[in-house]
Amino acid sequence: MLPARGRFDDLAAVLGRRRGGPGGCWCTAYRDARVPDGERPAYVRALCDEDPGPGGLAYLDGEVAGWCSVAPRSTYRRLVRSRTIPALDERDPWSLVCVVVLPAFRRRGLVHVLLDGAVEHARTHGVDVVEGYPAETAGTRMDTVSAYVGTVELVEAAGFHRAARTSAHSGGRERWLVRRELTGPVRPG
Repeated sequence: MLPARGRFDDLAAVLGRRRGGPGGCWCTAYRDARVPDGERPAYVRALCDEDPGPGGLAYLDGEVAGWCSVAPRSTYRRLVRSRTIPALDERDPWSLVCVVVLPAFRRRGLVHVLLDGAVEHARTHGVDVVEGYPAETAGTRMDTVSAYVGTVELVEAAGFHRAARTSAHSGGRERWLVRRELTGPVRPG
């Protein structure tokens, strides 16, 4: 995974595919849902010009193949104001809110690349904890519209642990607040 900072065109190749152009989510729902549809690409472009950027991108054979939104929780307006996903302590963890692998690249382990990359991206910025809000699937398949939040099973395989139940749901499934404490040295990239 590579940080999305400075890679807006690659990020647009992932986010711009959904619902055609600027009308899609563009991963702004958690950051600031007030951004109008037509202004979302410009909003995300500006995030790609700032440090730490809006998240990371996975590549396969030189082609952009996936995306994860990971940044400080305090930068996600929806999380700061959330009544369904609690803040556990006074720290500002990095929140992993979206993981997307393009259909042509699925079933190749890229979700694991994105999760590991998100953790390393946070670690290189001195963060001591990363959290996410995946759905409990009990091993069943989740619909692709709701699956952007990830599954508990996937994030547990990446070293996250269940830290708290939430009252949030995705696709009718309960979501957990999961955490991964970051200790030890930064891995050379």
